[in-house]
Formats: sequence, C-alpha cells, structure tokens
Amino acid sequence: MERHHRLLTNVYLRKSDGSTTEIDILMIAETGIYVFESKNYSGWIFGDEKGRNWTQVLENKQKNHFYNPVWQNNGHITALKHATGLGNPELYRSYIVFSERCTLKKVTVDSHNVFVMKRDSLLRNVKLDMMSSPNVFDSEQVDRIYVKLLGFTHADSYTKSAHIENVRSKIS
Repeated sequence: MERHHRLLTNVYLRKSDGSTTEIDILMIAETGIYVFESKNYSGWIFGDEKGRNWTQVLENKQKNHFYNPVWQNNGHITALKHATGLGNPELYRSYIVFSERCTLKKVTVDSHNVFVMKRDSLLRNVKLDMMSSPNVFDSEQVDRIYVKLLGFTHADSYTKSAHIENVRSKIS
C-alpha cells in the first residue's frame, strides 16, 4: 500500500539564535515527518549519539572529527517544530544517511526515532518504518505542511551565503 507523502530538498529554516539550518531532504508522510541528513564520507566512521563529535578514520590513519550528525538533525527538527507549530517529538523521524564509501564501524544510537545507516539500505528501512507506524496525519494535513514548508526551499543567495559562513565558523 503506497502512502501519501511529499518531498522537499534544501529547506532553510531560521533557528532561535537568528542563524539558519539547512535540511538536506525532508519527507512529510501520513506516518510522520522524516528528516534526512546526508553525509558523503569515506573511511571508517565512529560515533555515539551522546557525544558532541564523531570521528572519520581514513586509510592513511588520518582522523577527522565532525559535529555529531544526530545533534545536527535534532537542530533541524527543533527548527521544524517552530516553523510548523507541530511540537510533538513523536511526529519526527531522524535519518542519518552515509555514503557507500564509508564503513560504519562503531556507531551507537539508542533513541527509537533516530536511524543511522548507509544509503543502500535507506529505502528498505524507510519503507519498513512507514509500514510499522500508525498514521498521524491525513493526506490533506500532509499537503498543508508541505505547502507551509515549500517557501523555505527558495532561499536567496544571501541566506545561502550566510548559512555557509555560519557552518564554516563552527568547523574552524
């Protein structure tokens, strides 16, 4: 049974501190709001849902640290709750999706609505999640949320530049 859903990409939402956060892919479905953070990394990936940073280890043994993508997606969900007025955390699913070029070595996630996986298993996992989840919206509600968020996909060049600068300042 195909469920009604809508997809949005590159959604720029304002955060409480005035900066923006960019959601890579967002799916609004009858079973909830699915927030996808895509990571195009290679090497071995180590991380814990509770730790501020995760680690990428490359073949040459070089280690790179990056901001916890679960925390990053939680920031997206917080901004979404504000933008939609839908504050119930049970409405949201957080998906962290890594490319095929990496190996998820030791990644620990305990929250029931947070999923970390590689891209090749994404479709299967989302379908299973949707099939095992009750409807929380009807098709008209899905469309209303979609229309409300659609305007946030048309960020101007200033918003995009400011977002990139903000991200760069966190890295350095």
